[in-house]
Amino acid sequence: MKFVTFSHLGRVKVGRLVEDDATIVDLSAVATGMLDLIERHAALGDKTRGFDDPALPRIALAEARLLAPIPRPARNVFCVGKNYREHAQEFSRSGFDASAGSGAAVPDLPIIFSKPPSSVSGPGDAIDSSLDSLDSVDYEAELTIVIGRRGRVGPGDDPWDFVFGYTLVNDVTSRELQKRHKQWLLGKGIDGFCPMGPAIVTRAALPDIGAARLTCHVNGELRQSAPVSDLIFDIPTLVKTIGRGITLEPGDLIATGTPAGVGIGFLPPRYLKRGDVVRIELAGIGVLENPVA
Repeated sequence: MKFVTFSHLGRVKVGRLVEDDATIVDLSAVATGMLDLIERHAALGDKTRGFDDPALPRIALAEARLLAPIPRPARNVFCVGKNYREHAQEFSRSGFDASAGSGAAVPDLPIIFSKPPSSVSGPGDAIDSSLDSLDSVDYEAELTIVIGRRGRVGPGDDPWDFVFGYTLVNDVTSRELQKRHKQWLLGKGIDGFCPMGPAIVTRAALPDIGAARLTCHVNGELRQSAPVSDLIFDIPTLVKTIGRGITLEPGDLIATGTPAGVGIGFLPPRYLKRGDVVRIELAGIGVLENPVA
């Protein structure tokens, strides 16, 4: 199933996207928002017979505005750095990699950082490049895990049991801030620098997520393309690594890393500029597109 948060007639609602007839099933009667829907998914599924109750109203997709699926996460978005081998190599060559460690391009363990809730924006929202006074705004297409179960991940737990589904984010970054401060929060946590969407797709709807291909176009030019199977640290490893000592909560987000082809991978770097359009896509989830202002 594919769930969305949307605005309609001045109200923010949660719904199920039905792409066959371009409608949204309004789930306001059974969920107050996406976090509530995720946390109570099993019970809601039984109550509404898989969200197909004919009594639930439908809204034409053209009459709604899609928002970030989780417009205001309850806490920071967990992010993973250098999690595709080719990107780890291009980042190392760029001269912008100030991360601590042995100096090896490919990390031995997952590199975890975060983006604050205020960085989240939605499909179609403009990326405000003026917030980076150093003119070094870059893009990073990322598959993102949506957690559905509360708890720590113990040795006997299956990490997949904690995965509710997936969405997409653009891990927009000020490269100069990232480099100068020798950490990643300030360069990646800028307001609106985490476009998210267009939907959350349940894990059951994408059973072979490793075969899915993540792509990013800038102004129609293909910049990034890789199968999810190219992740250095796969989804179970990331969930287990973060959830071993941090209690996971329904609605937590884990951005899994970006493939090669980001702006700093070019010589000279190809940063985003006003008027550019970034389009991120993964079949089954959809298209996340944002202009640069």
